[in-house]
Amino acid sequence: MKAARFDYDRPERLDQAVAMLGGEGARAFAGGQSLGPMLNLRLARPVALVDIARLAELRHVEERPDGVFFGAGITHAEFEDGAVPDPTGGVLASIARGIAYRAVRNRGTVGGSLAHADPAADWPTTLSAMGANVYLAGPGGRREMAVEDFLHGAFQTALAPGEIIAGVFVPRLSTSARWGYRKSCRKAGEFAEAMCAVLLDSARNICRLAIGATEGKPIVLTAADVFVANPDLIDPYLAQAGLAADPATLDLHRAVFREAIAAMDAWGRPA
Repeated sequence: MKAARFDYDRPERLDQAVAMLGGEGARAFAGGQSLGPMLNLRLARPVALVDIARLAELRHVEERPDGVFFGAGITHAEFEDGAVPDPTGGVLASIARGIAYRAVRNRGTVGGSLAHADPAADWPTTLSAMGANVYLAGPGGRREMAVEDFLHGAFQTALAPGEIIAGVFVPRLSTSARWGYRKSCRKAGEFAEAMCAVLLDSARNICRLAIGATEGKPIVLTAADVFVANPDLIDPYLAQAGLAADPATLDLHRAVFREAIAAMDAWGRPA
């Protein structure tokens, strides 16, 4: 099967893209690693595709004292290869390295991953655990919100009609921060069946964790020191995510959570 007929537009500026996306049935298109298959299966039938992959505003990277702003068009491969600054001392590169396959990482973008909001994707869970913020641009101007608030559910976000993800801000970890991340896949490159990210940054008085690959948005817990000290306390939260209906799924998420905590101890001082 091939994609249904659609118009194709390639704006030169972000404001032009926003105007084009205001039309009924228009969809933004960057790396196309999620939208492309949906088009071919006709699960998505947009009236028009707005190609935003080459917009300079979405390729902008800015280092700030407290972190780094990444344009939404930065690819997974650029994080993996160290082509952009990493305020996490290597965490972003390690996450990007585990996304699907290199061909996907060459074209897939961080903004596209967040906009698609697949519960099994790496960036929504990772950036939620880090306390990252997403920047949106739309007809009403620009706004900023926490990634965890931007994600409303499985494939559901806070994007309003005509809005586009402009970028994401990742806070800078201290040199004493600890990070743990684990996901369970049937084989390398496939979608995760369970995942968990844990951040302990005592110098910034932060301990957060996010559990992904659930039936909805990632479960984000702040002041998570108690769960790191006693992993058994996580069970009620897993149950709330709809995982208790399947004992095998609940056990898998519980195991991945414990592995992420163990990996946090092994991560050591960021480079």
